[in-house]
Amino acid sequence: MTRSVFQRIAAVFAASLALAAFAQPYPHRPITITVPFAAGGPTDTIARIMAERMSRSLDQAIVVENIAGAGGTMAANKIMHAPPDGYSVGIGHLGTHVIAPAVQQATADYLTEFEPVGMMASNPQVIVSKPGITPKDLKEFIAWVKLDPANTSSGTGGPGTPSHISAVYFGNTIGTPLNIIHYKGSGPALQDVMAGHVAMTFDQAANALPQIRAGRVKAYAVTAKTRLASAPDIPTTDEAGLPGFYMSVWHAFWVPKGTPKDAILKLNAAMKDALADPAVRKRLEDLGQEIPSVDQQSPEALHAYHKAERDKWVPMIKAADIKS
Repeated sequence: MTRSVFQRIAAVFAASLALAAFAQPYPHRPITITVPFAAGGPTDTIARIMAERMSRSLDQAIVVENIAGAGGTMAANKIMHAPPDGYSVGIGHLGTHVIAPAVQQATADYLTEFEPVGMMASNPQVIVSKPGITPKDLKEFIAWVKLDPANTSSGTGGPGTPSHISAVYFGNTIGTPLNIIHYKGSGPALQDVMAGHVAMTFDQAANALPQIRAGRVKAYAVTAKTRLASAPDIPTTDEAGLPGFYMSVWHAFWVPKGTPKDAILKLNAAMKDALADPAVRKRLEDLGQEIPSVDQQSPEALHAYHKAERDKWVPMIKAADIKS
């Protein structure tokens, strides 16, 4: 048999194997969820809770990998350029898929370069101040800020973080810019609020609630339309006198552009199964997460919400000239 015949037989065999692999129902091998931060943080914890439960629905292992750096854009770029086969899934949030691309002036359009899978959780921020100051509610606190804005410092988790954007948003809303002080993470910022070194901060409920309950910081409002199930005594901004002031760090799944619709729908169904599980819901709620309604868990709903958030925050980021 000639060499060319052997080559043709080998090519046919390879093509047959490829077709056989393609014909296998999705998923037929492990799926990877890429987390844009180090292990142990809120995003990583949410990813692992979801992966554990989704693997049962999909009858396939789900591996969680951590690729930290550049505000989450390193992990996003990996997903953006991964094969669009449904086996590479990215988890991200407001910071990684709206704020970071804007402050880093990314050329990629995060709204079109990914396929949305669904939103799984939302973590509103809480407006907190150092202990021992006189204001009893948000209206009094705003009046207190306006008396001496130059000395009303607001700690943030760093330039371009959600707490930074919130501080700018708050200053714009009340007509009094804050004295913004950046830290290397929201943890150190909250520590300095507790110590009385800075006046206030905007922190995710998951981080702030333990300190609020211990009386180490003073809470004024939740930056959401509804009160937190885990902290029903804290009023919303609407109730407290700052209507429409909303900021939540929502988490969602995306896959590479061009991923087959069937794979997206199966991932979404597994995500919904997980969010309907009482044990999963409790674990997420214990982290201060709010679970979106079923109609807000679809790929289409995520796309619409992602666009609305981009339209809200990006112009503000550009106007304030916020850069990384």
